[in-house]
Amino acid sequence: MIAPLARTAARAAARPAFARAFVASRGVHTLPELPYAYDALEPHISGEIMKLHHSKHHQTYVNGLNAAEEQYAKLQSAGADVSAVKEAIKLQSALKFNGGGHINHSLFWKNLAPASKEGGKLEAGPLKDTIERDFGSLENLKKELNAKTAAVQGSGWGWLGWNQATKKLEVVTTANQDPLLSHVPIIGIDIWEHAFYLQYKNVKPDYLNAIWNVINFKEAEARLKTVL
Repeated sequence: MIAPLARTAARAAARPAFARAFVASRGVHTLPELPYAYDALEPHISGEIMKLHHSKHHQTYVNGLNAAEEQYAKLQSAGADVSAVKEAIKLQSALKFNGGGHINHSLFWKNLAPASKEGGKLEAGPLKDTIERDFGSLENLKKELNAKTAAVQGSGWGWLGWNQATKKLEVVTTANQDPLLSHVPIIGIDIWEHAFYLQYKNVKPDYLNAIWNVINFKEAEARLKTVL
């Protein structure tokens, strides 16, 4: 029979802080507050996009995840009934899509900061040193991450992730709302149209170039430090 939800929660508690930050108390997921105003990232990301992206799109993932987990929990009480197992299997896609959307966006909001504050500023430290070691320069990283993210077919995410096996930073992508599981996420860029279309239309490169002005490198460095 599928493992109890409590076991899943226990495993989540053992993960780094940034990976479990999306889990709300008492098993109910909630929309996290932004650490800045909706218009704080302008002119690079408009307040209109941020409001819709956060209050509508992310809220939809939260609602979908809570609904799927509620249905899943009810199936736990059905014991080893074969029909319950089948229904639980059917729920996996909803859990993956909505759970991934919640995880990815919770990380994404902290990934950003106003240009007037931490946004776009990579200061001397472990992150800068590791980027220069693995990519040669920040500009090289930007070019590679932008190119691979722009090439995502349909919707998805571009990531700067830490490979635990090679002990290096690497650029990877994921489809749809799949969370990054092969690497520790350091920086994530949402390439779903709802993240940029109202402002940048179908010109993905302009959005990808602009977002670096509000990347919170301080937050990214804090994530990196947990695995160094």
